[in-house]
Amino acid sequence: MTKIFNRNTLILTFVALAISFGNVSAQNKKLADEVKKATSDANLKHASVSVCVYNITQGKEEYAYDADRLMSPASLMKIFTTAAGFEKLGKNFRFKTSLGYTGSINSSGVLNGDLVIVGGGDPLLGSYRYKQTVMDTLFRLWYNALRKESIISVSGRVVADGTIFDGPQLHDTWPWGDIGNYYGCGATGLNFHENMYFVYFNPDRRVGFPASIDHVQPKGIDVRAQNHVTTGPANSGDQVVIYGAPTASMRYYEGTVPMGQKNFKVRGALPNPGKTCAELFSVYLRNKNFNVMSHASDEVNSSDKVNVIFDYYSVPYSVIAQYTNMTSNNLYAESIFKYLGYEASGKGNFKSGADAVNKFLKDKGMDMTAVNIVDGSGLSKSGMATARFFTDFLAKVAKTNYYNDFRKTLPKIGESGTARNMLAGQMPANTDMSVKTGTMSGVCSYAGYATRANGEKICFAVLLNNQKVSASTVRPLVAKLLLAILNGN
Repeated sequence: MTKIFNRNTLILTFVALAISFGNVSAQNKKLADEVKKATSDANLKHASVSVCVYNITQGKEEYAYDADRLMSPASLMKIFTTAAGFEKLGKNFRFKTSLGYTGSINSSGVLNGDLVIVGGGDPLLGSYRYKQTVMDTLFRLWYNALRKESIISVSGRVVADGTIFDGPQLHDTWPWGDIGNYYGCGATGLNFHENMYFVYFNPDRRVGFPASIDHVQPKGIDVRAQNHVTTGPANSGDQVVIYGAPTASMRYYEGTVPMGQKNFKVRGALPNPGKTCAELFSVYLRNKNFNVMSHASDEVNSSDKVNVIFDYYSVPYSVIAQYTNMTSNNLYAESIFKYLGYEASGKGNFKSGADAVNKFLKDKGMDMTAVNIVDGSGLSKSGMATARFFTDFLAKVAKTNYYNDFRKTLPKIGESGTARNMLAGQMPANTDMSVKTGTMSGVCSYAGYATRANGEKICFAVLLNNQKVSASTVRPLVAKLLLAILNGN
């Protein structure tokens, strides 16, 4: 009996050790040592850490630590969204927005009907980022199209039609503290000005005293506010949180702006972006002595035939995907996500987008028990995946004809995008690392590709969840893991 008890105790001890060390599979001792140090660090004492490395050159997994645990990856979910876009839409795909009219045009050039802006989900429509997308350029193109049709007056309205996306603008699991801010704006069928507005604050000369609102842009938007922003220390950055629902013009400003910076710019989620587009285009036309009789609207009569007079196309998908991953832009990701759903089913919403991306992953032979897709950006903590799922997926993408285009969308460690400050000046010679980053409260994650000094190509994922400290506190630990991944044995 004593021998049997000792044997069972020994077996249970080995099982307990395997669990406590996170089901480690190690062929990279340096990385294993760094993982042990990281998981022993006081800042990660109660956190979850998951690491997986796959050697693409050798065609085998090189290292795994708790790699099958479902984790919240935050913006790493954009990896699946943008890759699906390359495969299903193609790098040269362009979103289309159409300008048309209902009713008829009389001999005097009066349109007895409505002007209709038919959205196609373009996340860059009216964007301030590019000369060809800015509001004035866009409105001038539409105005010239009207002149070409000899339309000089409209008896009806300018109508915003965003019905290509038929579901809610925001996912019901997104945090209330995010959705009034620019990164929580969500995608509509008729996005405009990146569904974002700017509010400019003037701080006081004394810390703790109220900061006043100077102005908002674009000029003429329907935004009202209760301002509770105060003055923070110099160089303290943007600490403002904006609260507000997507269809409500009232916004609530909380937090601080830094002392000594006049007209400090903060970005917020634009209420009713489609209707705002129609309203501002109406103003533009009136300023051109072009009469528009009625107020702009986003109420669409589906029975009215729309006669299209001008099609406006976005920049190519490859450009949009690159900006999506380089800057971790949630609007771009959600626009792609919902459009994938529209392409697959004729419905553009969160469910159809999730169905489309799930099918894309399943068709690649992925283990669908190791992922939960709910949105395109990763803003929802309900979205989950394992580290091994990421490396398996990235290894499969490396074999596709769009791999090079996809990899170009990922920030280079120490050089570009959201990874420009990670390992800056520390990269070993003749190496390269491109990553997607993911950060939110309690989440710090990295996944991507690397080329080692010996020419080996690898893919990897490092996921941290449930740490109580900030992402900036744990990044030095992650940096050491990434260096160990890059250096290999």
